[in-house]
Amino acid sequence: MSSEHISVPTGKAPQGDLTLMAVMQRFSTEEAARGYFEDLRWPNGPVCPHCGNAEAGRAYKVTANPGKKIRVGLYKCAECEQTFTVTVGTVMEDTHLPLNKWLIAFYMMCASKTQVSALQLQRQLEIGSYRSALFLCHRIRYALKDADPRNLLKGTVEADETYVGGKVRGKGRGYIKNKTAIVSLVERGGDVRSHVVDHVTGDGITKLLRANVDVSANLNTDQSPVYTAVGKEFASHDVVNHSVEEYSRDDKETGRKATTNTAEGFFGNSKRSIDGTHHHISKKHAHLYFAELDFKYNTRKITDGARTVSGIKKIEGKRLMLRRPKSQRAGA
Repeated sequence: MSSEHISVPTGKAPQGDLTLMAVMQRFSTEEAARGYFEDLRWPNGPVCPHCGNAEAGRAYKVTANPGKKIRVGLYKCAECEQTFTVTVGTVMEDTHLPLNKWLIAFYMMCASKTQVSALQLQRQLEIGSYRSALFLCHRIRYALKDADPRNLLKGTVEADETYVGGKVRGKGRGYIKNKTAIVSLVERGGDVRSHVVDHVTGDGITKLLRANVDVSANLNTDQSPVYTAVGKEFASHDVVNHSVEEYSRDDKETGRKATTNTAEGFFGNSKRSIDGTHHHISKKHAHLYFAELDFKYNTRKITDGARTVSGIKKIEGKRLMLRRPKSQRAGA
């Protein structure tokens, strides 16, 4: 198996902001797209996803040979002697779609102010089946998800819950047994973190707040009793009473504004995005749709191109499979 020594990937990122025209013109081939993914994932040269070796000059690009089933873009690590490509150890691992289609899909989903349907991607990227297009969307959403947020929310943090799902004939708007509960924590002027929960309970809310919000924060909620006990753990807990149509209150003594309008605005935009694009989402995959919505909200102050690059850089260390490996299935 012949090989040639390399130190850095050969792809070149476009100058200036990434746009759809740049993607279509400069990365129209899989080879060009592969080089771009390599540049973003390995800016200082290839890193072995098997052993983590990042020493300069310790990765070798294996010469492609279709006759011997040696695929394009294959590297070999001189440390552990295993082979890899830029997709190994990412949401793109074992993909059968060309990488230029992956790049276009990333741009379309990250640049869209709302969301993009799997049917739209299937038509525009000429993907063979709806199933494949939907799996592509879910893998990109999984990449955008903050699997382990390190920084706690600080400052003024609004906590609120909503329910996503259709109406049941004969039931009023308050009927929620067929709906999915979403709890979102919003740092006013900062980031949002959404969580899909089975039931909105005091214990569940307490765990979410302790895991995501710094104790120095000023907590803002509605009058729901699930926030009462845990609210005492924070610097302050301001409550607005929606039952008497109170939605915002200025406290002259403390100078704080008590409101959950930021969280409710996020919920309103999210529901319009879901209703207008997908019409319905399942509880099983709701966390992926809200991962995408959270990501777009948290990157709202940067350009579409910068948002796309930010999303692509999150692909590493994540794997979403359509089916579990055979060894992990029941009875295997």
